Amino acid sequence: MASLNKVLLIGNLAKDPELRYTPQGTAVVNLRLAVNRRWKDKAGEQKEEVCFLTVVAWDKQAEVCNQYLRKGAPVFVEGRLQSRSWEDSSGQKRNVIEVRAERIQFLSQGGQAASGTKSTAQIDETGEGLMDPAGSKQNTAPLLEENIPWMEGEEKSDSV
Repeated sequence: MASLNKVLLIGNLAKDPELRYTPQGTAVVNLRLAVNRRWKDKAGEQKEEVCFLTVVAWDKQAEVCNQYLRKGAPVFVEGRLQSRSWEDSSGQKRNVIEVRAERIQFLSQGGQAASGTKSTAQIDETGEGLMDPAGSKQNTAPLLEENIPWMEGEEKSDSV
């Protein structure tokens, strides 16, 4: 039987990233993402609804998101749905479905970077490198601001 678990989202952070560390020292960040849907009803009136989702990123990807993203920042997220269950302090069984990020692309306001070119900074699931829009690894990619320091071991390049 065939199955597919793939999520593609573009939205804005509803609040600042929440970075934590597991007891083993692994970084994990929760990104609260607001995704808007706009349409016209039968009367031609503009309608809008907002869906709030939790996106979870791990390891270096979590740390980079926490360092550069803030409330209101537009992002593209590619990932999969993941469910978790636990028992709360009152003994109630709780369930949640979240998006487990595999790739996060930082977008700039209006889809344009400060230089006037499309922003292409993407952090893959391992957080070990930046990726171009085709998904191939790059040594570097421009972030939203010229003065953002590059990840350790990376050299700044003018190519995208």
